Amino acid sequence: MKSKGAVYTRKQSDVLSQLGENIKLARLRRKLSQRSLAERAGIAVSTMTNIENGSPSVSLGSYLQVLSILHLEEDILLIGNADPIGRQIQDAGLIIKKRAPKRIITKSPIDHVIDKGGSEAPEFI
Repeated sequence: MKSKGAVYTRKQSDVLSQLGENIKLARLRRKLSQRSLAERAGIAVSTMTNIENGSPSVSLGSYLQVLSILHLEEDILLIGNADPIGRQIQDAGLIIKKRAPKRIITKSPIDHVIDKGGSEAPEFI
């Protein structure tokens, strides 16, 4: 059975559409055609069209190539920079640790009474 691929929410589709529109506006402000921008970025014109339409099938690398030609590649570094939800979690002290805390190994109640021969003989007074 053939995979249908990822399913995107309406909000995710809107975000990609807005990104494509922003890239298109940046291209038009620079008075570049889709063909010339695609050639400079080393991608097909159809890929450039898909980027401007906000298609989710375009690789992040293609987006980065186009942003580089437009001198906007550093904008991608702004993703996650503000992170208000992450800041709230951090402020609440609920940060997820990199690894689980070490477990303290406790002896079972029976281990306390079994002499394994390593203890000293009791002294009787």
